[in-house]
Amino acid sequence: MKSTLVAFALVASAMTGVAHAAVTNTPMSVQTEQAVAKHAYAGKTRAEVKQELVQAQRDGQIAALHSLYQGS
Repeated sequence: MKSTLVAFALVASAMTGVAHAAVTNTPMSVQTEQAVAKHAYAGKTRAEVKQELVQAQRDGQIAALHSLYQGS
């Protein structure tokens, strides 16, 4: 029983190590890293956010959200 448990633990740890190595050893160029970082955060200015809010109020999206999440 103990030998089966030990063998299972060894196999599980080996599989985890292989999976970790497969994820972390993928080479990535600096340009690719910069493109990923730039895409991950596409910030908006305060003016853009205010403009979107005004447009959502005009379109009725805000009222729709209020009626949808008004609670019970």
